[in-house]
Amino acid sequence: MGIPVIFLFLYYVACLAAASPNIPAVIVFGDSTVDTGNNNQVGTILRSNFRPYGRDFFGGRPTGRFCNGRLAPDFISQALGLPPLVPAYLDPEYSIEDFAKGVCFASAGTGLDNATSDVLSVIPLWKEVEYFKEYRRRLQRYAGKAEAMRIVGEAVYIISIGTNDFLENYYLLVTGRFLQFTVEEYQDFLIDRAEEFLRAIYWLGARKISFTGLGAIGCVPLERTTNALAGGGCVEQYNKAARGFNVKLQELIGRLCATLPGLRLRYAPVYDGLLHIIANPSSYGIENVDRGCCATGRFEMGYLCDELSPFTCPDASKYVFWDSFHPTEKVNWLMAKTTLETSLAEFI
Repeated sequence: MGIPVIFLFLYYVACLAAASPNIPAVIVFGDSTVDTGNNNQVGTILRSNFRPYGRDFFGGRPTGRFCNGRLAPDFISQALGLPPLVPAYLDPEYSIEDFAKGVCFASAGTGLDNATSDVLSVIPLWKEVEYFKEYRRRLQRYAGKAEAMRIVGEAVYIISIGTNDFLENYYLLVTGRFLQFTVEEYQDFLIDRAEEFLRAIYWLGARKISFTGLGAIGCVPLERTTNALAGGGCVEQYNKAARGFNVKLQELIGRLCATLPGLRLRYAPVYDGLLHIIANPSSYGIENVDRGCCATGRFEMGYLCDELSPFTCPDASKYVFWDSFHPTEKVNWLMAKTTLETSLAEFI
């Protein structure tokens, strides 16, 4: 991330800190958009704990974040007056003392559909909930029951999930979901899974929740590459699926808030924000919107994105995407800002 964005972010943090109540922790569930390193500890090939991932992170250190630097939850945590990093729950470098101020259960490659996590042998969403239960028990032993319940009840929850269900599952025909469901039926199936998940964490104490809608998934470089015969533009079929899912997600949020006492579940709208960046890159100091910074930026991610490529760009802040699938640190900061100004605004 370039120097101007750092200054803007520090100014933004200062403004929020002056008005924010005491939020004790940021708790994260989801996929690679928010995984801060859990996949380093599981038996999967879907990892990013090597350079050039993390080259713009503190100390240039790869952590397992699928990015050149920090992710949106890291920026959100810092903006709320908490540590500048949200630690991965499975990272042995961190303890319950660290997790009391923020913890990430997310796993790159997972989805709302359990079959999605099987594709690359990552942590399914139900297991993330089990880790949350374990975390609550550890927190009670560390801080006492009353304080632990306060932290769980007053924390803000960041949920970002669903992209892999479509791009690594449904549209790739890996699990047969394409044969089982129409797109609309699969959206409904995923919404049912989202409801089960949200009810589970609600009964475990979660109240202040931001659920990130799907972005313009048809515009990630990998999908543009596969769309080369049509000119390499965004795949509208995939974007339409994302928009339909987002509408149904917002309807679910309304139903749950009407039936679960005390629930403050809010929708984080990233779809339009991402499209605005792609359509108006110069407004953000961005020059490239259709390929990633790492390697050729057209199909590489994970182990295909490594330091041996001579094509990796020198300045990721001029790109929307870091690899063929994931945003740069700069765009993660912009998405964090959107979340703070929308779904998290009432908690600040």
